[in-house]
Amino acid sequence: MHRITGRTGDASLIEMSPTDSFSDESNGYHLHPTSSRGSSQQGQSAIDKQQQSKDSVFFRDGVRRIDFVLSYVDDKDGERKQERRREYEANLEKAGLELETEDKSESDDGKTYFLKIHAPWEVLATYADVLKIKVPFKANDIPSHTEIPMNWLSTPFRLPEHIMHPEPDYFTAPFNKSKSDFFLIDDKETFFPPSTRNRIVYYILARCPYYRDECADKDKKGIKRLLNNGTYTSAFPLHDSRYWIRSKDPNCESERYNLYKHWARFLCFFKEQPLNLIRKYYGEKIGVYFAWLGFYTEMLFFAAVVGVICFIYGLLTYDDNEWSKEICSEEIGGNIVMCPLCDKKCGYWKLNSTCNSSWQSHLFDNVGTVFFAIFMGIWVTLFLEFWKRRQARLEYEWDLVDFEEEQQQLQLRPEYETKCTNRRLNRITQEMEWVLDRTVADLAGKVLLCWATVMLWISLIIACIIGVIAYRLAVYAAFASIMKDSPTNNLEVVGSLITPQLATSVTASCINFVIIMILNLMYERVAIWITDMEIPKTHLEYENKLTVKMFLFQFVNYYSSCFYVAFFKGKFVGYPGDYAYMFGKWSNLRNEECDPGGCLIELTTQLVIVMTGKQVWGNIQEALVPWLMNWWGSRKARSHPESLYSRWEQDHDLQAFGQLGLFYEYLEMVIQFGFITLFVASFPLAPLLALINNIIEVRVDAWKFTTQFRRPVAAKAHSIGAWEEILNGVAVLSVVTNAFIVAFTSDMIPRLVYMYAYQPESEITMKGYINNSLSVFNISAIPERSKPEDGENPSWFDSSIMTTCRYRDYRYPPGHEKQYSHTMQFWHILAAKLAFIIIMEHVVFLVKFFVAWMIPDVPSEVKARVKRERYLVQEYLHNYEVEKLKIQLSHNGHSDCTCAPMIYPSLPRHEVLSECL
Repeated sequence: MHRITGRTGDASLIEMSPTDSFSDESNGYHLHPTSSRGSSQQGQSAIDKQQQSKDSVFFRDGVRRIDFVLSYVDDKDGERKQERRREYEANLEKAGLELETEDKSESDDGKTYFLKIHAPWEVLATYADVLKIKVPFKANDIPSHTEIPMNWLSTPFRLPEHIMHPEPDYFTAPFNKSKSDFFLIDDKETFFPPSTRNRIVYYILARCPYYRDECADKDKKGIKRLLNNGTYTSAFPLHDSRYWIRSKDPNCESERYNLYKHWARFLCFFKEQPLNLIRKYYGEKIGVYFAWLGFYTEMLFFAAVVGVICFIYGLLTYDDNEWSKEICSEEIGGNIVMCPLCDKKCGYWKLNSTCNSSWQSHLFDNVGTVFFAIFMGIWVTLFLEFWKRRQARLEYEWDLVDFEEEQQQLQLRPEYETKCTNRRLNRITQEMEWVLDRTVADLAGKVLLCWATVMLWISLIIACIIGVIAYRLAVYAAFASIMKDSPTNNLEVVGSLITPQLATSVTASCINFVIIMILNLMYERVAIWITDMEIPKTHLEYENKLTVKMFLFQFVNYYSSCFYVAFFKGKFVGYPGDYAYMFGKWSNLRNEECDPGGCLIELTTQLVIVMTGKQVWGNIQEALVPWLMNWWGSRKARSHPESLYSRWEQDHDLQAFGQLGLFYEYLEMVIQFGFITLFVASFPLAPLLALINNIIEVRVDAWKFTTQFRRPVAAKAHSIGAWEEILNGVAVLSVVTNAFIVAFTSDMIPRLVYMYAYQPESEITMKGYINNSLSVFNISAIPERSKPEDGENPSWFDSSIMTTCRYRDYRYPPGHEKQYSHTMQFWHILAAKLAFIIIMEHVVFLVKFFVAWMIPDVPSEVKARVKRERYLVQEYLHNYEVEKLKIQLSHNGHSDCTCAPMIYPSLPRHEVLSECL
């Protein structure tokens, strides 16, 4: 028997047993076993299958739609698998599903069987009731949006109306099988769209047991276990047609073809996305992802425009860069001898050797950078607030308003259900429910083990970063020694740009990127394993737990090298007489110094390499790998005519879309979001790179979903889930990081302090800044371990004439009573930096909170529509019940009663509807 628990009309779970059968009785739901494997073969034996096209989504009778397909291969040692399949398929038939098998002789490889599954109306109606699936009951009578001024300007970006709105707009209500005549059911075969049908069938497949009555074993349940143990090789719903041509079957919608034609082709990159069609074909969860990705890309356009303007400002003020002119001039930069940048292998060098990097640094390190950092702090808030409004509108349009997290209880993970041993009273529903019996010690042990594993891997990343830093320190000396006579100048175009600092930075960034990719591949499996071990209750809880673990790891993995360059490099160097070393005085790894132009250009280099490398590698992984695998897997079948290459075989040859496929798409975009917000002050063009990537990403993802992957099982989601909280956290952190980058990584604050407080001629000019920012050290006082070896000094260096060298710091010169201790200017600059951080953070946070307060999360129009729909549901249900009661009373011989029957005799009607009014 099917036990349906829950309030009246609100069933929460069907627990299946092998003896279940479907029928439509007044006191409950039962399922009659109906198998097509015997009946269909009798009725269709006269049909020559070779004459009938197999590129179809229907059974052999051409009437019953294929809702799901299972495939399997007969193994030599497959007796146990055959037994499991027999029991499982028998239980599916008892659950009311209809099955039809394609023999291996009909398949391309001659060894794969295909089991086609059809859900008849009784099964669909019952489970639609259980899952509370919303269906239409009345056409929407609220006027559509008002005309937008200058609407014609958006015409080139629009898609045809039948693509943007494939279905009429209806008011909907949760399906109730006992009131099926209340809903707009024109044709039972097409009432539930294919995405809903495959969702219902998968719900049954995930819970159907494969054991006999006499040997009940709770673990032996669900298609997932059967796939894991090799009983079946795949399970998937069918695409409705080939993607490049419409189906010849007039009963087939060919929505896949429409999606490819109007959405997946790259030439459509400037067009809007057909979100309603995506939602109808793939389900709400994938629809919400593409809605978010499209909205994020639209908002990036504004950030990219402002970023380009700031970059252009840097170009236009190129010639006004006084400190770079001083560095590059022979009179100033050519006469300033700098102290060695590393021990033994580095010689003395002239300041004007950093001329090129100084000019490059100005492109990103200027007043526009401060403005852009403040702008991005506000942009992030606008993006998140407007997305909430967009999400609220989607929730209404896609019938997700009442889809709260409680609805996920209807989607308990089968892995959780099989582990449940006890029952407990639910305080809300006052019903007994299955719970997992865990002791406090067991729970604490698993949580401790899981998070200890996460922290171990994060420690591994930090160890790798320390290794990369050690590489930078060790290899810099080698590059400096090799390049002391500027051999790279012989290279055309780029030769003069290559310096020991640049060579070290680029190679270290590339090594770091390779390490990031390797650690990612390894950690993914670990994160899934420890999340499985926690046995989360629902799919939502599972994804949220995995999201937190993966993001924490990815955050440290991707951003740690940028944090090092931004906040640690050049900050703990010491001075020539007392240098700081990475592992203490006993090591030879002296801490890195920044160029006289600052560390910002190196942070820019690091950001560009990691961000661009990740995006290029991600697109190769997403597009090229599936395409190559599909091309290789279907190389034989491509030569077959369409009539012989069946629809299920075509889809079987595609790549499977895993349960966590969408998770990785979100993760990729959120990591990118971190790059363009956390470190955007160092590279105003980052939003432009992200915009270009996302325009490609939308179409690559669309192409991949439409052409390279099997059709995913439709799933519901009313938001982007835990990612929204992560985005909020990154947005807050980005204000802090950008304030610190401008204050401590950029040279903006020291320049302003010099210009307004220390300019000797009391002019608002930067003349003399370079000389002011460099301290003096007596060469004779340099320790023996730090002195350059013989032959390392350049030919122009004469120790008898040049007795002092300069270094980047604010310290008193030799001979001063406080020699080599920090000057007052150093403390003034530090105070100015801290003041800037406090002021910038407070201003941006104040604006953020004001903007968030000003913009309501739900548009007033959506609120009105939600209230209108709730009111209509109550009103229509009330009238429906009244009419039904009238008919019932008249049949019982009470037709002489002239008073109107009341369903709620103790309550006035306005009180019943007061909640929604």
